Amino acid sequence: MGVVELHLVDTSRPDPDAGPGHYRQLMASLWYPARADADRYPRVPWMPAAVLRSLLASADFPPDVVLAPLTAGHEGAPVHRTGGRLPVIVYSHGAGSHRSDHTVIVQELASHGYVVVTVDHINDAFSQLPDGQVITPIRDGRHAMHAVDYATDIRFVLDCVEQLAAGHNPDYERRPLPDRLCEVLDTSRLGMFGWSKGGTATACVLLTDRRVRAGLSLDGPMQPGPTPTITTDLHRPFMMMTAEFTRAQDPNVAVFWSHLKGWRLNVQADGAIHPSYGDTQVLIPQMSKLVGMSDEELKAWIGTLAPARAVKIQQAYPLAFFDQHLRHHRAHLLDGPSRTFPEMHYLP
Repeated sequence: MGVVELHLVDTSRPDPDAGPGHYRQLMASLWYPARADADRYPRVPWMPAAVLRSLLASADFPPDVVLAPLTAGHEGAPVHRTGGRLPVIVYSHGAGSHRSDHTVIVQELASHGYVVVTVDHINDAFSQLPDGQVITPIRDGRHAMHAVDYATDIRFVLDCVEQLAAGHNPDYERRPLPDRLCEVLDTSRLGMFGWSKGGTATACVLLTDRRVRAGLSLDGPMQPGPTPTITTDLHRPFMMMTAEFTRAQDPNVAVFWSHLKGWRLNVQADGAIHPSYGDTQVLIPQMSKLVGMSDEELKAWIGTLAPARAVKIQQAYPLAFFDQHLRHHRAHLLDGPSRTFPEMHYLP
């Protein structure tokens, strides 16, 4: 598969945190099916080295304890042309996170013929600008970003995707795009998923932008911002993969569920905690021995859901959801309890 980075600047939104004359900027990556000769192009690391050091230090790990693993993506590889356009899915990360955080899911979707757009919500993300500047989350509560702010970012990203599909390059520096990338984007089949705050942002986008046809929340708290609860009916398909922010434990999630008037599904894995539907579930166990992490400390990071099972869940359920609602391929996995995934509960 191929990957290309975009630096996006929304000139309609001044950014007071960046100073006078500056506007809201985002970093994004497009993951897409690539030609068979993609191996001629360099593989993309999970995260730039400088950003990874900053991320590790923020979690009180030695900043150079590990190197970023290589992904399956090849930088700027030529697009695989199938004769048709491909559905597009946008990903939104959680608070203080980054766009690499769910690469397991992103790669799986791209390998099955989706174009996936991952977004860094600058000022609430670990990221790096094209000039090399590393951006870290602003911890000052006065600058807190809400899920509704994420949703505004994503609506701008959707505008940029439409520009791409129309043959324009939205990258602020006009860096070159892979040949014919614009020709494969199907903006009539848009989906979105997100983790934590990004899951709530997914709900906010579907409620305010009819371009997105289906949404998936990975343990989203459904607290959109100053207004703490979502009380608007949603008539498009929505799936929740819950862990800690459950309908039984969180009234905001329960209220949101009651306003889902279209196709809906809530699944939950035994042993899952908040980060379990993401790359943390795989990467932290690999690092744990290097930093001398105890079994209890590791459990606090990943719960008791086995990493290998978490990967299979992340590969199967989002793909089944978007196949069913963007491609109209019936996914029997979503019908009810599966012998393949006995740890998954289908909540009524």
